[in-house]
Amino acid sequence: MRFYTTAVAVLALASSSFAAPTSSKRSISALSSSTLSGFAPFTQFARATYCGADKLKNWSCGEACKANPTFQPSLVGGDGNAIQTFFVGFWPDQKSIVVGHEGTDPVALKSDLTDAVFFLQDLDTKLFPGVSSNVKAHNGFLDEHAKTASQILAEVKTLISKTGATQVITIGHSLGGALAQLDSLFFTLNLPSSVHIKSVTYGTPRVGNSEYAALFDSKVSDFVRINNEHDLVPIVPGRFLGFKHPHGEIHIVSPGNAVSCSGDDDSSDEKCTIKTVPNIVEGNIFNHLGPYEGINLGTIFCT
Repeated sequence: MRFYTTAVAVLALASSSFAAPTSSKRSISALSSSTLSGFAPFTQFARATYCGADKLKNWSCGEACKANPTFQPSLVGGDGNAIQTFFVGFWPDQKSIVVGHEGTDPVALKSDLTDAVFFLQDLDTKLFPGVSSNVKAHNGFLDEHAKTASQILAEVKTLISKTGATQVITIGHSLGGALAQLDSLFFTLNLPSSVHIKSVTYGTPRVGNSEYAALFDSKVSDFVRINNEHDLVPIVPGRFLGFKHPHGEIHIVSPGNAVSCSGDDDSSDEKCTIKTVPNIVEGNIFNHLGPYEGINLGTIFCT
């Protein structure tokens, strides 16, 4: 699914023609090796999303599925084209429901980094009850999310009833990360408060405006968005267009070396993404694939 359709040169021109919001100093902290290695099961779930519905239905997607062998998929959908592939299932190891969404593959979409015709739109209050009209998100991400939201929510509710799970984990990379982020807010607003929502995303583009980021921060506390080295996808769409990331940034500076950046999308610290990748010309699209502590993400890595 292509939401990024403008060539690199267009974004480079745009990012040099508009002033970005002023950055402020944030606190950062180095992540321990044990914390970094602890993300591996989630990274493997993100890897699995690229393996296709047929392999996901019986959890036979090679190394990614073998890494989480007890996972029990109960719903798999999408075709990787009109609808991104997704899966829902029970993870006994964590007594959790896991929802994963397929992302975009930058090897095939290298020049498709920004959508010239996207816009910020209101969230559908039928899906996101009680949300103010000031809260807006990328229309393409919202449209894609709406295709599967109700079906996935129904399955999550069924699994909670069957398994007694008290946690739902949303996972995705790239576009899948944007969908996982929207899912985590969606579940927070549509599931009982006794159900804990956790979200782990990789190389996620900006999803909504500053009001969206503020609402997300207030509703989804257990959230991390992991960025790899000079990946340029997390800096689009641009802040000058009204987009802003919520909290939760973890930046892999180099293999085995990552930092947690506090606050939202306004860091001036040398080790956080905005300063490391000030524009897409200085970014590296192949860092979008990883490695995320030794694990690469994308269709070609589903083995």
